[in-house]
Amino acid sequence: MNILFLGDIVGKIGRRGVGLLLPRIREEFNVDLVVANVENAASGFGITENVIKELRDYGIDVFTSGNHIWDKKEGIPLLEACENLLRPANYPLDVPGKGFIIFSHFDKKVGIINIQGRIFMEPIENPFYVVKNIVEEMRKYTKIILVDVHAEATSEKIAMGYFLDGLVTAVVGTHTHVQTADERILPGGTGYITDLGMCGAYDSILGVEKEAVLKKFLLQIPQKFTVPEKGLFKMEGVIIEVDEENGKTKNIIRLQRRGEI
Repeated sequence: MNILFLGDIVGKIGRRGVGLLLPRIREEFNVDLVVANVENAASGFGITENVIKELRDYGIDVFTSGNHIWDKKEGIPLLEACENLLRPANYPLDVPGKGFIIFSHFDKKVGIINIQGRIFMEPIENPFYVVKNIVEEMRKYTKIILVDVHAEATSEKIAMGYFLDGLVTAVVGTHTHVQTADERILPGGTGYITDLGMCGAYDSILGVEKEAVLKKFLLQIPQKFTVPEKGLFKMEGVIIEVDEENGKTKNIIRLQRRGEI
């Protein structure tokens, strides 16, 4: 099984870039399943029903997210209504939505878990204890398990990789929007990368128009962040080749593509 996991999709340019390039990537790597982080997919902040429909039409099978999933009020009900949309599992139990899913695809069961870090982020439940309990239960049904660690700190993501090594197929990081060059297979057979990167505007600061971000740093007062709608874009993520017998990663390939809209 070949799984494509895409980094944070940022705004319309990120969505359209994925729509443009995904068919080629599917053919090139014989992709069976596509997972993407979508917390920034609607104008850079949150999600909407139309955005999820658009991305599903492009061929994305499962959607993960993070702290920005709450940014648009109209998107929050989708966490209950959309069965393949996840929010981090370590939010309080009364929060809408779910943090993991066992997705049946072509007669194969694939577990996907969304978890959020705590360093420099909200002090929610300890992600290590939460994910351990989920993995233990999920392994009763499938050995193919992917974990999206939505976190700020590199150390926390790497620690999660080693913590889950040998227990899950792959641990991939999201949130920082800058792809890291440390894709590898850990000693226990778990694929790993600290950050998948993003699908969004190339000539930007983390997918956002540069001018507003620069003003924020220079003036230290709030600015309205907007996402470019046209121009150069990048599509980043990884291709994970899975051994279906044992659920381990056979190969992990860092993906980088460029285009223009």
